[in-house]
Amino acid sequence: MAQKKKGKIGSSFDDFLTAQGILEECEEQAVKQILADQIKAAMEKDHLSKTAMAERMQTSRRALDRLLDSKNTSVTLHTLQRAAVAVGRQLRLELI
Repeated sequence: MAQKKKGKIGSSFDDFLTAQGILEECEEQAVKQILADQIKAAMEKDHLSKTAMAERMQTSRRALDRLLDSKNTSVTLHTLQRAAVAVGRQLRLELI
């Protein structure tokens, strides 16, 4: 008996999200989650509390909480840059 080749069935997940009208929102939240996770990991590596990190960034702990909140996608480049510098990193953005 010959086996059928397994192939793609249906459209991609991106196509599904586009059809639902939420692709852009999901991508924004995913990028924000990745950035927040990277900042948290750098803070843990340097044994930085949120208070100490906020002081290094010259901002409030509340502003840092917004930065680390993956659901809050309205963060400025300036804030991201300050966070990167505070943990000894560089911020690089790329359009692909």
